[in-house]
Amino acid sequence: MRDPKISIITVVFNSEATIVDTIESVRAQNYPNMEYIVVDGLSKDRTLDRIHEHGDVITRLVSEKDRGIYDAMNKGIRLATGEVIGFINGDDFYMPGVLAKVAEAFLDPALDACYGDLCYVRQNDISTVVRHWRSSPFVPGAFEEGWCPPHPTFFVRREVYERYGLFDLDYRIAADVELMMRFLERHHINSNYLPGVMVKMRLGGTTNRSWENILQQNKEVLHALKIHGLKANPVRFFSKKLVSRGIQVCRAVWFKVR
Repeated sequence: MRDPKISIITVVFNSEATIVDTIESVRAQNYPNMEYIVVDGLSKDRTLDRIHEHGDVITRLVSEKDRGIYDAMNKGIRLATGEVIGFINGDDFYMPGVLAKVAEAFLDPALDACYGDLCYVRQNDISTVVRHWRSSPFVPGAFEEGWCPPHPTFFVRREVYERYGLFDLDYRIAADVELMMRFLERHHINSNYLPGVMVKMRLGGTTNRSWENILQQNKEVLHALKIHGLKANPVRFFSKKLVSRGIQVCRAVWFKVR
């Protein structure tokens, strides 16, 4: 059985300092059956210059105005021709061998999605891990407890998007969580957790940029829970998330000590 074609999508805006790391991490995968789509939101800095300098690995580049990150992601999905779709943001980067691991998982024709673990690193020191987000196999009701997979590690068959929809632009910050919730909790797609760090993410992204954004994201997630017929107990939800974040930070400290 041949390896599946994987479409990798990077959505980027004003990321001249980090986009090269992202592109080169895709190149370093050395996965033969891949396309790489970059969707730029008309960056005002030298992001496009950096992309062009390292662009031989890029299959398609689009640079145009969009209605935000999730609109740009939807553009990428519509352009994708691969059987499997994954996203890597313009300030994140893959660990070696991720696509080969994902491709092996998708040799199972019954598999709809897979995901793994993620580490948050310092913006200007990517060798320093500040949070180690270790995921786990999905169980129904997990989103009610504040659980969700790290989206940059979430690979999905294109036909799942075609069947169940793209990112919902009514969600300003949490459309990725809502989409994974919709796929896993509502439509019960078949997923597989692949243990191991797939992606390193710099701190300072849209969600964790401010307390206001963190609060807005959680409000949107609670709304999504109600929309999809799940329990949305704010006290339980927030307490579970706080405990989870604390464990992630402690895990990062533990690995540094070791």
